[in-house]
Amino acid sequence: MEDHSGILLESGTNELEIIEFEINNNNFGINVLKVKEIINPLPITSIPHAHPNILGIMQLRGEVMPVVSLEKALGLAQNGSYDPAKEKFIVAEFNLMKVVFHVHNVTKIHRISWNKIEKPTELYDVDSSQIIGVINNLDSMILLLDFEKIIVDINPEAGIHVGKIKKLGERERSSKRIIAAEDSPLLRKLLNETLSMAGYENIEFFENGRDALSYIESLVNEGKNIYDEVQLVITDIEMPQMDGHHLTKRIKENHRISKLPVIIFSSLITEDLRHKGEQVGAADQVSKPEINELVIKIDQHIL
Repeated sequence: MEDHSGILLESGTNELEIIEFEINNNNFGINVLKVKEIINPLPITSIPHAHPNILGIMQLRGEVMPVVSLEKALGLAQNGSYDPAKEKFIVAEFNLMKVVFHVHNVTKIHRISWNKIEKPTELYDVDSSQIIGVINNLDSMILLLDFEKIIVDINPEAGIHVGKIKKLGERERSSKRIIAAEDSPLLRKLLNETLSMAGYENIEFFENGRDALSYIESLVNEGKNIYDEVQLVITDIEMPQMDGHHLTKRIKENHRISKLPVIIFSSLITEDLRHKGEQVGAADQVSKPEINELVIKIDQHIL
């Protein structure tokens, strides 16, 4: 199980493929779109005074990448019950970077609809949560991890920073209304802060693409001119219930709202995956955490 580039789903189907892996007999998942390859462990070079979740660095075909222990990052106590011979390195790419995750075993690949993935309950869905979704209709419960947050916990500089917006200068955009679909409470808060600083103060946030689409369609059904009510849509890709690619496709297929510009703001924007957003009709695509680039694109597309 090494290269997964050949199994990418058709864009906009609201489905994803996840790779299931184990850590101390707990089952977790990662979106195939984040995975470059899965390899057997390679030699690791330790780094003095490194973050405790970093095992060190390794070299793969000339590239040097950090190796993260998911066991440590998730706070799972080592119980010694796994077979060391099954350990794997998951080489991932997102947020314009490559990182290697050490796991105890990689088991299978699942194809599932986003509407089958449940949002974490309030009992454990807090700012410190590293879970973005729960899949419980398979052989066992699988937790989808927030790999972006795992990295930001190690290196806060990898996240969104309000300060970057100051370089763009003052602007007046408060009359422009934006719909934003983002499942992470922390990122919704950061987006609200940064876009408000950029002058975009009239933003309606939704936890997933389904709720955002329902709201937009409700405005049309009420007889309102959608282009007076909403000037632009921003969407993440990975969201329970309805992902950003499917949301974009549904907007573009509906002649009553098809002229709404949609900007995809996601950690999954890479040169290899950019074509998926183009296929569903996105006006632009920006990789997290490039918030200043997002504001520039909003300025270009908003009416």
